[in-house]
Amino acid sequence: MLYVAVPVLNETELFDRFISCISSQTYKKFKLFICVNQPDDWWDDPIKSEICRNNARTLEKIKSIREFEVVAIDKSSPGNGWKGRRHGVGWARKTAMDAINGVAKTDDIMLSLDADTTFGENYFSSIAENFRKNPEAVALAVPYFHEPVQDQEAYRAILRYEIYMRCYSINLWRIRSPYSFTALGSAMACPVSAYRVTGGMTPKLSGEDFYFLQKLRKYGRILVWNEEKVYPAARFSDRVYFGTGPAMIKGNAGDWSSYPVYSTVFFDEIEETYRLFESFYSRTQPTMVTDFLATLLNETDPFQRLRENSRDPARFIRACHEKFDGLRILQYLKMRQNQEHDSDEVSLKKFLTQNYSTDPEMVKIDPDHLNFKEGSLDEMEKVRTFLAKKEEDYQVMSRLL
Repeated sequence: MLYVAVPVLNETELFDRFISCISSQTYKKFKLFICVNQPDDWWDDPIKSEICRNNARTLEKIKSIREFEVVAIDKSSPGNGWKGRRHGVGWARKTAMDAINGVAKTDDIMLSLDADTTFGENYFSSIAENFRKNPEAVALAVPYFHEPVQDQEAYRAILRYEIYMRCYSINLWRIRSPYSFTALGSAMACPVSAYRVTGGMTPKLSGEDFYFLQKLRKYGRILVWNEEKVYPAARFSDRVYFGTGPAMIKGNAGDWSSYPVYSTVFFDEIEETYRLFESFYSRTQPTMVTDFLATLLNETDPFQRLRENSRDPARFIRACHEKFDGLRILQYLKMRQNQEHDSDEVSLKKFLTQNYSTDPEMVKIDPDHLNFKEGSLDEMEKVRTFLAKKEEDYQVMSRLL
């Protein structure tokens, strides 16, 4: 059985399209759990009143669904909304997934989606088949591609954001990082057994998808290829505290500092430390990364305890990757970005020319004239599409590893 968890907030205008995608699925062994949510005190806030009414309309729409099984989790009606610090998409997603965990069998699959996402009629069947072929997998990070939009500002913002995400992911692939996956709440799945053994989802105001997949990666293998993609909407949205919508809003206002195109040099520094992990089993050698970890964690030797607790080099190397995980990698990159950095356009140009100068598809791109703020949307689309294809090459290759 496939159980689908969906957090919903202020989604009425896209909800019918989402339900149409669900209804068209060729795979029929599924049940939908939708958590319609908001803080309860929004009912007393005139600025938030329309969102409250929007959520009420969504609940009515859910009640009218007859084509498939759906469970509505009402965290939005007066008296039922979030109270105190427990609120946000992370709590909504966790609430839906925990409800699924309470009724599902161990070998069932949890699929996480967002109501602003579209997908083809074979999407559910592709998820079920992927886990059938890979029974050892503990999660799936589904390939994605944001929908083109008519709004030119939104289109520029999503292209810029996706270029950031693709460069980040490809560089992790390039250095063979265990964290070479993109965490999107609208594009992930896991067996119920893995959800249970890892303690489920840790609630966050947002970013819950990142922490969830990172936790699962430390437990086992994450699949990164699927025959079907998801297509999240590209829209300015402040429903979450960080992620695609807030990044677009912040970027559209001229601030992309939180989502830079990181220099390939920073990833090379990480790779240097990766290559030394085996030798660290005898003695830690100083690198940019080890110095960073020592300062961040206030440890003279951040790998000493791992040596003491590891019976052999293989276990030690795994422990090193678990300590220098996806979060630490991001923190390291941000630290290096604050120390020195090129403009995003220059970093992107260096990334493309250093890695793909002989690629035939590069003839379609002019790295010397890339301009995220004022350049051609067509040029940015070419870069986005090129990077999506390169990331897909890595994802397809992962099936052979």
